[in-house]
Amino acid sequence: MMNAMVIFAEFFVVILKVLWAFVTAGAKWVVRPKEKSVAGQVCLITGAGSGLGRLFAKEFARRRAVLVLWDINSQSNEETAELVREIYRELDSESPMSKDGAVGGLEEIPPFQPQVYTYVCDVGKRESVYSTAEKVRREVGNVDMLINNAGVVSGHHLLECPDELIERTMVVNCHAHFWTTKAFLPKMLELNHGHIVTVASSLGLFSTAGVEDYCASKFGAIGFHESLSHEIKASDKDGIKMTLVCPYLVDTGMFKGCRIRKEIEPFLPPLKPEFCVTQSMRAILTDQAMICTPRIVYMVNIMKSILPFEAIVCMYRFLGADKCMYPFLAQRKELMNNNEAKEDI
Repeated sequence: MMNAMVIFAEFFVVILKVLWAFVTAGAKWVVRPKEKSVAGQVCLITGAGSGLGRLFAKEFARRRAVLVLWDINSQSNEETAELVREIYRELDSESPMSKDGAVGGLEEIPPFQPQVYTYVCDVGKRESVYSTAEKVRREVGNVDMLINNAGVVSGHHLLECPDELIERTMVVNCHAHFWTTKAFLPKMLELNHGHIVTVASSLGLFSTAGVEDYCASKFGAIGFHESLSHEIKASDKDGIKMTLVCPYLVDTGMFKGCRIRKEIEPFLPPLKPEFCVTQSMRAILTDQAMICTPRIVYMVNIMKSILPFEAIVCMYRFLGADKCMYPFLAQRKELMNNNEAKEDI
């Protein structure tokens, strides 16, 4: 009888905590939480050479973070670094300093000068991740924020996709998150300080035809992120934060040609990369656990969980989402055929 009373009491407390979680979450939609400062913190971004990675780098630079940029392409990575340096120079020129470096007879302490470091790293190769991580620890120091952003897409139907491209998609989009996290999480746990961001996709929450490998890799990345979040919670490391980013189709060129039903597209167009990163930064800097853009993605994810599969198929067909990737796949196939034809000439 006593045990039953204890369980009932604990269950009642759980209900109260769940209700309070709803209240606090709802309050954040009404009153915007204060953004935390990342000035001077070391922020490592994978896939920083282009797309969202480059935009994340610029946003963190504007907040005076120390940037560590990883990309497989040295040239594009250096281009991002130069954009970051330009932002640093602009911030430095805006700093309130007198010409003689003194204010009111007191010596002015020079402001912190953030830096940017670039590394060529193929996150699809475990040895490359670990060796580059060791260089970062030796040359820069401990990583405070890890942005797992690097991603690839094969652009083939399953039965036409070479096995090595399927493996590459899985390794870069999913397995690499294991390796980067294993490289930098131990120090975060030791210091009880850090933030890990997983840049996934709405296609990791619900799928569509023609991109089986990509969807599987993003589902895997989200599963990894959620399990790691629970593990950190279980270890009572409240100083380590986790943020999952799940955007709808972003207009970066990765899925060029992807189209939903033309009558619906004006209401659900591809996201502007800048908007996606702005929303993501707001979530990261307020320690939000998950951010889906646009917000309708939350609703679609809930409906996918409760509706029968045939009902989902009907909705996909109405929206034109069932074959939305087919134009993209056709373009990729045509491009590859043209390249092969040129090589044969």
